[in-house]
Amino acid sequence: MSKTYIHPTAIVDKTAKIGEGTKIWHFVHVRENAKIGKNCILGHAVYVDCNVKIGNRVKLENRANVYDGVTIEDDVFIGPHVTFTNDLYPRSFDGNWKIVPTLVKKGASIGAGSVVVCGITIGEYAMAGAGSIIANSVPPHALVFGNPARIRGFVCVCGRNLVEEKRQLKLVLMTCASCGRKFRIPRGDFEKIWKGENVCL
Repeated sequence: MSKTYIHPTAIVDKTAKIGEGTKIWHFVHVRENAKIGKNCILGHAVYVDCNVKIGNRVKLENRANVYDGVTIEDDVFIGPHVTFTNDLYPRSFDGNWKIVPTLVKKGASIGAGSVVVCGITIGEYAMAGAGSIIANSVPPHALVFGNPARIRGFVCVCGRNLVEEKRQLKLVLMTCASCGRKFRIPRGDFEKIWKGENVCL
């Protein structure tokens, strides 16, 4: 397994834990007690705040900002300029503020320039389009985008669209249009698909 690489311009606190094979590039800042797993990539000028937990094989693109209270599981993609928040009532003069946690689950992808409002969970293999304002929890495999981000469809592990095959009482059977994998999506989640204008499913 390859060794960890930290670029000379990066600042990594001595209390941070960095997994084997992870690459930390130019001008990255990793704060105290952050935990970053194996074989991750942190692109140019990424900021990882104190106590953040990041799993294995996570990719943080250039200038992503991940603040205290965020947990990112394995195989997650965070696009460039994505920002996570951690306070629902921010004031510069309030010393009694409370960190509100956010969880990004395995395999999810968040597109470039998105903002993730704290206190939510982004489900397994969900996908958020570029420029989304994600203010509500996202079900597994859901495709969301917009401001605010809304459910527009569902996607496969491979990221391609799922096509509806059959509706049952509690589930909707869906198939990947690209690789053929089959999924059972809870009907309650499926019925949250927003049918607004300019929707690409």
